[in-house]
Amino acid sequence: MLSVPTDDMELVRAQLQAFARQIPLLYCILAINALAVMFTFAKFGHHWLSIYAPSALCLLCLARGIAWWRIGRAPVPDNVAIRHMQQTNRLAFFIAVAFTAWGLTLYSYGDGDAYAKAQIVFFLALTTISCNFCLMRLRSAALNVTLGGVAPFSLFFFFADDGHFRAAAVNLALAAMGMIAILMIYYRDFAHLVASRRSLLEKQAETQRLSDENSRLANVDSLSGLPNRRALMTRLAACSQDADALPIAVVYIDLDGFKDVNDTYGHATGDRLIDIVARQFARALPKGAMLARVGGDEFAAVISASEAERDAKSFAAGAVAALARPIRIGDRLVQVGASVGVACAGPDARDAQELFRRADIAMYHVKANGKSGVRIYSRDLDIERQRRQEIEDQLRRGLREDEFDLVYQPIVDAVENRIVAAEALLRWPRRPEGELPPDQFVPVAETSGLISQLGLFALRRACEDFLSVDHVKVSVNVSPAQFRDPNFELTVSKILAETGFPAARLELEVTEGYLIDHPQRASGVISFLKTLGVAVALDDFGAGYTSIAYLQKYGFDRIKLDKSLVDRVTTDKTAGVLVAGAINIANALDMAVTAEGVETKEQAYVLGLAGCQRLQGFLFGRPMPLAAFLACDAAAQPAVSAA
Repeated sequence: MLSVPTDDMELVRAQLQAFARQIPLLYCILAINALAVMFTFAKFGHHWLSIYAPSALCLLCLARGIAWWRIGRAPVPDNVAIRHMQQTNRLAFFIAVAFTAWGLTLYSYGDGDAYAKAQIVFFLALTTISCNFCLMRLRSAALNVTLGGVAPFSLFFFFADDGHFRAAAVNLALAAMGMIAILMIYYRDFAHLVASRRSLLEKQAETQRLSDENSRLANVDSLSGLPNRRALMTRLAACSQDADALPIAVVYIDLDGFKDVNDTYGHATGDRLIDIVARQFARALPKGAMLARVGGDEFAAVISASEAERDAKSFAAGAVAALARPIRIGDRLVQVGASVGVACAGPDARDAQELFRRADIAMYHVKANGKSGVRIYSRDLDIERQRRQEIEDQLRRGLREDEFDLVYQPIVDAVENRIVAAEALLRWPRRPEGELPPDQFVPVAETSGLISQLGLFALRRACEDFLSVDHVKVSVNVSPAQFRDPNFELTVSKILAETGFPAARLELEVTEGYLIDHPQRASGVISFLKTLGVAVALDDFGAGYTSIAYLQKYGFDRIKLDKSLVDRVTTDKTAGVLVAGAINIANALDMAVTAEGVETKEQAYVLGLAGCQRLQGFLFGRPMPLAAFLACDAAAQPAVSAA
């Protein structure tokens, strides 16, 4: 009750702040009242009592008042705050005793008249009450003043002057008791108010923390720890809107082959890959740039610098180079690439959305033209993008309206020169805007995801067309995008069952690119197809980098020599040796060989002599509608029978 609480620093700080405003007022009241009494008693003599003693007390009040005024002008450490409050608590008692002792001594020995003595009574009572009110926020100090001032006053004047001031003494004692009751209530309420304010501040701090955390979560990608699309667009908008800002460049990165990693190894491996790639990109990021993850396997960077375009090109090249090597995740090595688009702000384009769109278009161009590279945005990409979008829309309509058809190119036996197979080739003859070559619409179909529908259409139609032509096998091309479909092999099985086409008469042609990038998935698909009885051929052999190890691993039924080798077989000795070697290797691995693009009899003769079993090319017939193919086949049959 009579000591300063030190277990609640929030309360101590609140008391200190209140006292810094009130204590100077308290000392001012003490000094003014003391000076008034001193002025009254100065004419009665006893200068030590009437002048020197009160002057010393007033100087003490002045010094303490100035000290507290200074305390209130600057922050105070907690330990110093406690020291100030403890010092005030002690001084409250001693100053109360000092002023009370001076007043009572002056009353007894001051030789003052009745008016002067009454002023002392008034001085002591009023000063005690005033000081108590000023000290109410520190219960111990107020109680000390009551004990050091009110108690001696009441006792003294209860018996002084034959009881002339007994009523005043009793009244002051009763007032003191009332003040103590009020003090206890006020102090309790003050402590509760401080506690409530502390609780409110804690709740506000927690609310602010949660708000900051929500803001962080709203702007940070939880998987990679990078800023997300929202944060990136905010940064890009800020850079774009600053008229005095540095040049800006946006780099948009899309991972090649990430979906296959997810499908093959699971999402845990895919998540780990994203984290590794994010750290690799961050290491290559120019100083001051922001890197963000803006999608499942997409990243983007905003670069604002005096040489923004140069820095963007360097970062883009570094991103591609960083993914040129396989990435180890646990006991696995996975391979992905990066298709990167770069857009630089110009006088006509500082808008954030437009810059982002241009970088996306440039990236999309890389994606649609071989992947794993960098492209800087230029206006012609918009024209190309618009045309590709138009073709994509037309493809969707074409699939709905049955605008597509198949043509078939004969494949002949190299020895007997008779048709033994047909390669199904997709055409778009009923396109209202005019027929479009496959090399223009197939890439669009692959990047838009429509190639699966087109491929299944071609497979089903070919099986239906040749169901009754039992001496001719059918070869159908398969896009890498179809291989990525986890239901592809089951769909092939379903089509064979629904059409009744014998699996032994079907051959599916695949290219080596998908095999190299996704060997495990490709191996599983090929194994399943072979269990169905479907033959699998490696198309365009010799145009890429397929090794003998790949031929052994997948166990192809056939390889198809690329036209680039066939064209030179009669004119380039080296090409002839390569063709002969490839045929010998394939035969040794129990694989048949078909040569594509045969256009002269000399080529056919040399290829047949080298051991090639089948030939395909304009020499034997161009791609033709089903009716023409059947007529051609029928015309060739009597000649073969006569022979």
